[in-house]
Amino acid sequence: MAKHVNWVDKAIIMDAQAVKRALTRVAHEIVERNKGVGDLTLVGIRTRGVPLAQRIAEEIKRIEGIELPVGVLDITLYRDDLSTLAYQPIVHETLIPFSINDKKVVLVDDVLFTGRTVRAALDAIMDIGRPAAIQLAVLIDRGHRELPVRADYVGKNVPTSGKEIVSVQLTSVDGSEQVVIKEIVTG
Repeated sequence: MAKHVNWVDKAIIMDAQAVKRALTRVAHEIVERNKGVGDLTLVGIRTRGVPLAQRIAEEIKRIEGIELPVGVLDITLYRDDLSTLAYQPIVHETLIPFSINDKKVVLVDDVLFTGRTVRAALDAIMDIGRPAAIQLAVLIDRGHRELPVRADYVGKNVPTSGKEIVSVQLTSVDGSEQVVIKEIVTG
């Protein structure tokens, strides 16, 4: 008899205020490291990287008074596990209505895990243009890297086990704002 697998909430590691504080800090770090925002663009990796990139851009506008361009990157066709996802994967639009050539591109994602999503995003970005530099900002770095990828900006480092997942929930996507560690339960 096959076992039934469920994910159950183990712990809330960030509430809405903690998410806001982390994004504010990341925005400040981006401005500081780049000595301002000249030639800087933000690109969110679908799905939750997009609203995170928009929120970082809003915070940078508040800090610097300059509105940064924000793009949307769909990496579906660049994934190395595409054949295992679905017979016909759903591809969403990549929308980067500005040149990334000779710009500093900050890729934004919700969780950095194995590094495979970032690898796919790098491939996708390089097919679009030739940026001067690419940086990575993530809300959560949970470890367990399989590829040599490191985030330049991290909202929170969260050590996890292999039996856990990190679920970032954003109001604009999920209707709630928190980061939860979920654990697998078989029964």
